[in-house]
Amino acid sequence: MTGMHHMLVHFPLAFWALALLMMVAGRLGRGSLAKASAGGLLAVLVLSLLGAVAALISGWLVWPVAANLNSPMVRNHLLMSIWATGLWTVITLLVWQAGRQAVQGARGTVLIVLGLVGAALFAISGTLGGYLAGAPTQLSALLAQLGWSVYGTFYVPVWALLVMVVLALGCAVLGRLGSPEHRSS
Repeated sequence: MTGMHHMLVHFPLAFWALALLMMVAGRLGRGSLAKASAGGLLAVLVLSLLGAVAALISGWLVWPVAANLNSPMVRNHLLMSIWATGLWTVITLLVWQAGRQAVQGARGTVLIVLGLVGAALFAISGTLGGYLAGAPTQLSALLAQLGWSVYGTFYVPVWALLVMVVLALGCAVLGRLGSPEHRSS
């Protein structure tokens, strides 16, 4: 099952990376590239969520549940994976609701910011998974320099919490400024 999990995790990661590029192309691009990116974004996001669910299920089946919950690094890996999937689910719902207009104006900027946060979450999840598989990365060393021990119980440095709050408030303000109700008043 371990090999299957290692294979399955690459599908949502690739689709999420592609979705982020499509959001940037849809927001900043012009012409047919921007239209194609905006038009295909929802399909890529739905495929990524299906892959994420498969990866999460296979990840739970790699080791017994007791082992998963007793290892701080596995707990961190699971939490990052669930947070990344949750954030990309929100992005998918936003794109589904707004359609092709999701990547335009302030909405598009908010999607890009959310996508960058989602990319950071899946990168951290991946580096933790790499440690579990015996292949640590340089990202782990960077996290340690920023005050986050990947070996310890889940802990987010205060600076990271402040960044998350500022990003959340900024996204809310940008989203409100880009809403049709705000523009018509």
